[in-house]
Amino acid sequence: MKNVTLSSGKVIGKGQPCYIIAEIGINHNGSLDVAKQLIDEGAIAKADAVKFQKRTPELCVPLDQWEIQRDTPWGKMSYIDYKRKTEFGNLEYSAIDQHAKQRGIDWFASPWDVESVDFLEHFSPVLYKLASASLTDLELIEKILHTGRPLMISTGMSTVKEIVETVAFIKNFDENYPLMIAHSTSAYPCKPEELNLSMIKTLGEMFPDTPIGYSGHETGLATTVAAVALGATFVERHFTLDRAMWGSDHAASVEPQGLSRLVKDIRDVEISVGDGVKKVYEAEISQMKKLRKHISAEYSA
Repeated sequence: MKNVTLSSGKVIGKGQPCYIIAEIGINHNGSLDVAKQLIDEGAIAKADAVKFQKRTPELCVPLDQWEIQRDTPWGKMSYIDYKRKTEFGNLEYSAIDQHAKQRGIDWFASPWDVESVDFLEHFSPVLYKLASASLTDLELIEKILHTGRPLMISTGMSTVKEIVETVAFIKNFDENYPLMIAHSTSAYPCKPEELNLSMIKTLGEMFPDTPIGYSGHETGLATTVAAVALGATFVERHFTLDRAMWGSDHAASVEPQGLSRLVKDIRDVEISVGDGVKKVYEAEISQMKKLRKHISAEYSA
C-alpha cells in the first residue's frame, strides 16, 4: 500500500493511526459561530480533521428546483435562496482556516463543482474529498487532479464498474496520484444491514496499493469502530452539536460526546490488535502461578 502524506504531516495508510474525520458538512446551518464551535469540539475529541462541503448553488441546484418554496429557520424561502444562505464565502472560510490552525486540527472540504475547487485552492486544503454523488463527475475529478492535492473518493450509490472506471481515470492521469477510497452507503441514516462493511476488505483486494477507509451514515458508533478493525485506514462521520437541530444531515450525525467516545474506542482497537505473536504478559504470571496445576519451568521459579 502506498501511504498518503498530507501537508499537515499526517500520514494515511497501513501501519498508521486511523485518520478520523468529523464531517461538519452543512451542519453549521450557515452560522460561522456554530462552525467554530464544531471545530472546537472536533479538536477536543482529538479527531484528526473536520470537513465541510462547498457548492456554487447556481451550478449545483437544478434550475427547475430554484423556486420551490421551503420552510427554513429563516422563514419560508425559495430553495436556491436557502442554498445560498447555508453557503460560506471567503470571509467565513478565512475565519475557519485560521480557527482550525489555532486548534491544531486539519480541515478540508468536498467541492461539488469546478468553481468550488478554484475557491478552496486559496486555502491550500490538506486534501480534497469527492462526495459519492460526484464519483462519475469526470470534469470535477480532473479539476481536482490538476491541483495535485491528495484525493479521497467516496463510493456510495456506486456500482463496482463505476468505481473501477473512476479509479482508472485517476490512474491514467497519474499512476502515482495520492488517492484514497472510502466505502460508503448513501442512506441517511443507514440501516446496519445495508452498511456492508465487508466491502472494506473487497476494496482492499481490488486496489491493494490504495488506502481504504469508511464514510459512515449510521446512527451508532460500534459499526464505525468495526470498520477500523476490518482495515479502514480512515473513517468519516457526520458531526453536529445537537442531532435535534434543523437540517437534513443532523439525524445521521454524532454529537460531541459521541465523537469523543468514537475516537477513544478507535484508538483502543488500534492498540488492542497487537502483532499476532503469542506471548505471556507480565500481568498474567501471577494468575498463572495461582491457578495452574502445572507451570512451565521458565515460569516456575
